[in-house]
Amino acid sequence: MSGLRIKPASPAPEKRDQPSLSDGMAVLTALPMPVVVFDSEDRFRFANPAAELFFDHSLVSLRHMALADLIPHDSRLFGVLAQVRALDAPVSDHDLSLDSPRLHRQDVAAHAAPYPELPGGVVLTLQDGSTAQKLDRQLNFRGAARGASAMAAMLAHEVKNPLSGIRGAAQLLEAGVADEDRELCTLIQEEVDRIRNLVERMDMFSERPIERVSVNIHEVLDHVRRVAQRGFASHVKIVEDYDPSLPPVWANRDQLVQILLNLVKNAAEAAPSPGGEIVLTTSYRHGVRIAVPASRERVHLPLEIAVTDNGPGIADAVKATLFEPFVTTKQGGQGLGLALVAKLVTDQGGLIECDSRPGRTVFRLSLAKPPAPERRPRLPALT
Repeated sequence: MSGLRIKPASPAPEKRDQPSLSDGMAVLTALPMPVVVFDSEDRFRFANPAAELFFDHSLVSLRHMALADLIPHDSRLFGVLAQVRALDAPVSDHDLSLDSPRLHRQDVAAHAAPYPELPGGVVLTLQDGSTAQKLDRQLNFRGAARGASAMAAMLAHEVKNPLSGIRGAAQLLEAGVADEDRELCTLIQEEVDRIRNLVERMDMFSERPIERVSVNIHEVLDHVRRVAQRGFASHVKIVEDYDPSLPPVWANRDQLVQILLNLVKNAAEAAPSPGGEIVLTTSYRHGVRIAVPASRERVHLPLEIAVTDNGPGIADAVKATLFEPFVTTKQGGQGLGLALVAKLVTDQGGLIECDSRPGRTVFRLSLAKPPAPERRPRLPALT
């Protein structure tokens, strides 16, 4: 078994009068890494919040499932659990691939040990190596957005004014040239207009202060769905899978609409016809805490919006640079849509990531809750 390491058996714990599965769960719940407890038949008995995020299922859902419901029977993880029970000792394995239609995790490290309070029970701790890769990609997205902002400022300043002069000169020439040459003047004006439109699109990347307020994400998604179904996504089935208890997000509503319209439009273009489907999902996650540049503050992003399509997926060669300007897989595309999305998400203080494989592409947007109102100190009562 590749990467398998067996630790020396620990001394048997002292027996207790009334062992209970719930004993010590408060400690496991507080741990930041995914922790699950399996019974002797590899069925889920406990999962902490980080494990719910890892398996993309709630504890209530997991308690009705076995590990085999999520990963293939030939996964090395089953061998780890069997070794723990056979040796009554902790076992570790690394570089695991937990890949199935319901779960897609790579470079996973597993650390398992006997759970003495449950006959045949095993406590399993997981470390997802892809998390660090996602954060690295997010830093690249931020860098790409800053690079696009600098390029936009340069283009707006250096290109717009000369373009106006060229177009004006073409208009003047058009009035004095022969009929057969007027077509060339018209061509010059059309090309100038096309370049100016491109520059104006790039100008959207420039740094501008935005105002964020409490936004009902479901109202925004309903607006985006209606716009999409009446236009570019009329041929696609749109499924809504919302958490109705989700609190408001802290965002700029207009920019959030623009972000989601871009994502849904891309999903509609990728989805097959017929049989295309887009799933809009909202959920509350414990999220990722990210450091704010030039600050010691760490931001909590527990609100997740996902846009999923059943298209062919994104080529591996494109994934690493997907959110950079001028990267596109569309014929005639300019490669600015997802770059703009990355920039706008950064302006919202959020994260965006993409998981894609043939038949399933998911864009996940993580945002913050509104800040808690400041509490004013209570004045002492007058006596």
